[in-house]
Amino acid sequence: MKKIKYILIFILSIGMFNSCLVDDESNIDLNDDGFNVSGFSSSKGTVAGIADGSEYAFEFKVNVSGPTSKNLTNDVTVTFGATDASTAIEGTHYRIDTKTITLTKANNYLGKITVTMLTDGIVAPLDESPILYLKATETTGDAKVTSGGKPIEIIMNYACYSNLAGTYNCTMLRDGANPVEYVDVITETGVGEYRTSEVGHWIGGLGVGTPGYTFYDVCNVISVPGQNLVEYYGNWVEGVEPGTVDPETGVIHIVYSISSTGWSSEYDCTYVPVGK
Repeated sequence: MKKIKYILIFILSIGMFNSCLVDDESNIDLNDDGFNVSGFSSSKGTVAGIADGSEYAFEFKVNVSGPTSKNLTNDVTVTFGATDASTAIEGTHYRIDTKTITLTKANNYLGKITVTMLTDGIVAPLDESPILYLKATETTGDAKVTSGGKPIEIIMNYACYSNLAGTYNCTMLRDGANPVEYVDVITETGVGEYRTSEVGHWIGGLGVGTPGYTFYDVCNVISVPGQNLVEYYGNWVEGVEPGTVDPETGVIHIVYSISSTGWSSEYDCTYVPVGK
């Protein structure tokens, strides 16, 4: 009787296994009949430019994706446009010279669309950064491709002219006491984006990671975004309050904290430029 019982269980198990295979294959067949979509490779993007009348060109990747996208052979022409949710104004904040592009099999149906950020007539800082929501509005060339791909949210940050890169004599107070003096070198890493050479009380570096911490200057207002210590450790570095830049003297004042499990310290730093 035990042998018969085990044989029955084995037969039932095979039946259930085969049923699962049939269901999975059915789902795959249905997916193969689905449409492919054209759209952006990423759902978010941020651009920045100094509001001095200059124009800044930024490229965003677009593609065709879907269950049968690898089997397509025809060229696909895609037209892009802004959605009604956009607060960025065409002709004021941005310009798109070519709104229609052709994606080809030879290029794996990958392409780029260029958005030009305009700054003429813009007085920074703005109360809110304009946002451009861009999506594929029309797709032609293959009946198996539609314009249902995801749009992209492009945040447009306008900055004032910033020139903080240089060598500084820094005085640091840790938790309001024990002043420490040292030399810090600030490097420009982007539009209004900078990185120091020192962070916290580990003067001279930690021997790993990227030395210092990143901060942003937007029209003489400093912000320190949340970031890992030297982009390596789990300790969290973050601004405590908005920092300042004295436009006359070039002196920078930043207060940030470093925290980890069980402890937290606040660092009040004053950077005096050398040779300015």
